Amino acid sequence: MDTRPPPRRSEPRAEASRPEPARSEPSRIERLCIERGLKMTGQRRLIARVLSESEDHPDVEELYRRALALDSKISVATVYRTVRLLEEKGILERRDFGGGRARYEPTEHGHHHHLIDVDTGRVIEFADEEYERLAQAIAERLGFTLVDFRLEIFGRRPAVEEKPAPRKAKR
Repeated sequence: MDTRPPPRRSEPRAEASRPEPARSEPSRIERLCIERGLKMTGQRRLIARVLSESEDHPDVEELYRRALALDSKISVATVYRTVRLLEEKGILERRDFGGGRARYEPTEHGHHHHLIDVDTGRVIEFADEEYERLAQAIAERLGFTLVDFRLEIFGRRPAVEEKPAPRKAKR
């Protein structure tokens, strides 16, 4: 007769490890995808959500890292294909801020410009009415009607020089 205890049933998974339920409200980029007739797979929804929640200008590798944190089954190839598709459909814009990697932002992000810190890669968005008027005036002076424009400024913060400590007078 077997005196071993019966095998234990596996415990149900903890709530935290279950996949997140589908969001009822589509993300801003997901809505654009649907409007443009794209089939929305679960992974495309996830990538759209990550992009919609981004407050920076991520490159594909960063998008992949963020998506991977939410879905361990997503591949970098899927992220590349989806970003390329979203760019082709006019949902994302590719930006080249240096550093050898394209970065992305939604096309419907409002008119703005970029100041890029060449040392850190940080991108600062800004709008400037004076620059807008100047761009309009330049186009008119050259006989053009301004259709669109963008400004990308690459800069470096000046190094803060440390002042030498004052010398003590000899007595």
